[in-house]
Amino acid sequence: MRRSLTDLIANADSLADAFENYDPTSADFDAPLPPLMAVKLAAFRLGQAEKELAGAIHAAREAHLSWREVGEAIGTSGEAARQRYANH
Repeated sequence: MRRSLTDLIANADSLADAFENYDPTSADFDAPLPPLMAVKLAAFRLGQAEKELAGAIHAAREAHLSWREVGEAIGTSGEAARQRYANH
């Protein structure tokens, strides 16, 4: 059965009220993420970390640190660091 516009609006208002008045409990924060959401969140965090690392390496190079020093700091060779981050 199709809902009327009035029913849809009333349902939307009810959902909006529930959302606005929602008070999270500690259990809400401890709930496990669904696996796909966990993968998406981890991928997002990895991307953010890569951007932060590239920025830090750029700042280190502007401060005249050598590629060897940068490579040692991230657990690789200076040449590998240069190849990966020289154009960022």
